[in-house]
Amino acid sequence: MNDIDLLEGLLRYYSPPENESEAVKFLTHQMRQRGFDEVYVDQAGNAIGCKGNGKYELILLGHIDTVPGYIEVTRDQDILYGRGAVDAKGPLACFSAAVSKAKIGPEWRVIVIGAVCEEGDSRGAKFVVDKYHPQLVIIGEPSGWDRLTLGYKGSAWVKYSISTPLSHTAAKTKSACEIAVSYWMKVLEMCTQFNKNKDKNFMQLTPGLRNMGNNQDGFIDTAFLSMNFRLPPDLSLSELMSRLESIKEEGLLLLEDGVVSFRSEKNSILVRTFLSAIRKQGGKPVFTTKTGTSDMNVVAPVWQVPILAYGPGDSDLDHTPHEHLNLSEFQKSIDILVDVIENITNS
Repeated sequence: MNDIDLLEGLLRYYSPPENESEAVKFLTHQMRQRGFDEVYVDQAGNAIGCKGNGKYELILLGHIDTVPGYIEVTRDQDILYGRGAVDAKGPLACFSAAVSKAKIGPEWRVIVIGAVCEEGDSRGAKFVVDKYHPQLVIIGEPSGWDRLTLGYKGSAWVKYSISTPLSHTAAKTKSACEIAVSYWMKVLEMCTQFNKNKDKNFMQLTPGLRNMGNNQDGFIDTAFLSMNFRLPPDLSLSELMSRLESIKEEGLLLLEDGVVSFRSEKNSILVRTFLSAIRKQGGKPVFTTKTGTSDMNVVAPVWQVPILAYGPGDSDLDHTPHEHLNLSEFQKSIDILVDVIENITNS
């Protein structure tokens, strides 16, 4: 099975969070066929493939799940359509193909991880974070073949709820819904004030109202807001909650889930090796940061080693119904990764 067949085969296994087992089975079979030294499925359900037996670890951490929404796998000349072609089975297939081709130096062990539930609760990445002690890490996310992603904003999911005694619609008292809407307007103003004089999106606090609701039991009127905040590097989860509490007059706030922002350094052996490999392929390397999140947010603060995200694909197509990947870019990314892996492990 060639590299494009590997990618196409992986796309044919529809794998939203908690439904990755068949895709994992396919990928681990292909890694065995491609000569990985050790291949298995760990207790979290992640696909693991290892090559080399050295004391130093280079981890290529991708994810095998996709957002929901099946897209028929079709090919139109150099374009391959399918859910996950970009986010992020394209980068994961690229990892697997590159490691299978690369000549690994004797001091290194290269580990490909197809993590589960990245689009959910990141349980795959959370499971491996204390199982390995890598020297270098590459995250499999679409950046484009000539781009390196150095950072991701953080994310916080916060629930606001307010309960008031039920009153007649003719009464002058505010309903729970009115209080909740008023609080949301205060949230927007707080974010506007925080973002003053911050021109770059990566440095801004970005609020989103993702869900809202109301229920009544005949006595109590309850309203809730489900909010998501994209966090800049200079704002912790605790500071966000402190700011949200300071503008709240009544009701309850609950931090349901969150990860902090992370941005890596440009001056590392990993970055320098990628820059050289991209230039060899005729590219002009570009650094970027993302306003979304990835498993980098989970593992980077713990591992504290040189890390970046790389992979073929246009990230503007993430989660869209038109998700597709340019196969020439896919193959060029494999060549670049082979170059990176061989230079790092044989230097």
